[in-house]
Amino acid sequence: MKFTTITAALCAAALTVPAAAQETQQPSTSERILGSILQRVLGPTEQAQADETAAAAPAAAMDMASVLADPRRDGDRDRDDQRNPGETLQFFGVQPGMTVVDYMPAGGWYTRVLVPYLGASGRYLGVTPDPAAADGERFANYFGSLPDAFREKTGEWSLSGAPYNVVSSDQLGEAANGTVDRVLIFREMHNLLRSGVMYTELTRLRGLLKPDGILGVVQHRARADAPADYTLGNNGYLRQKDVVALVEAHGFQLVSTSEINANPNDTADYEGGVWTRAPSFSGAEEGSEERAARAAIGESDRMTLLFRKR
Repeated sequence: MKFTTITAALCAAALTVPAAAQETQQPSTSERILGSILQRVLGPTEQAQADETAAAAPAAAMDMASVLADPRRDGDRDRDDQRNPGETLQFFGVQPGMTVVDYMPAGGWYTRVLVPYLGASGRYLGVTPDPAAADGERFANYFGSLPDAFREKTGEWSLSGAPYNVVSSDQLGEAANGTVDRVLIFREMHNLLRSGVMYTELTRLRGLLKPDGILGVVQHRARADAPADYTLGNNGYLRQKDVVALVEAHGFQLVSTSEINANPNDTADYEGGVWTRAPSFSGAEEGSEERAARAAIGESDRMTLLFRKR
């Protein structure tokens, strides 16, 4: 599948620029817009630091094999065979130099892959749900805490590559629309469903994407015949046909599916939901036989879905 990231007109214009001039040409319109948004949201000090990081980073992005082998991922790598980051990002068509939104980046597991892979010419933006759109105080408080919690962790990573930070979706505004190449949602669709923010968030994420933009979704997968009471979000597992229908109803078209992240050993019917599985192991003490048995099963069975903005 061919993923077009710039228009033919821009390609033609670039061919007419002398080589010396191309080395110093100005950022694209979308880069300037997103850069101004980040400066407004992050403040001039943080944005200046991000610019310094980008300037100091190598001009060429790291190849995926080097990214995955980087010592900064020593604490992450034991999950690679379950989460398949290289294959998953390839399936989603993510390439160095792109502007990518990582939705609800949590502890930054994918941040530490995407930032060096996108490189200094790319941009990484974590986006979290709008607290005002949530049903109930519990979700509103949780969503409101996410940006600061993420920023507190970033100083420990010493990442180089794409400028990166995180903002709540309500902070971006219409000026950001049409500036993003890829939006990625890893294992968070159940949270959008059960918190009541799905319409608000998917609508905003669709707006961020360029006309040819792609949405990639990885989600804990319930059995196809799982009862509705089990698949409303509170157990973490959703039926694949339900996820497809919900996303398509918000202005996307399913393009392709993959079994990259499938785990046939996961029965997806646990009373405690997906949190009983690795890596959470809820209800199983460390060192117990129960924990060892769960670890042998592995992480959850997951659907991997590719959508195009419609």
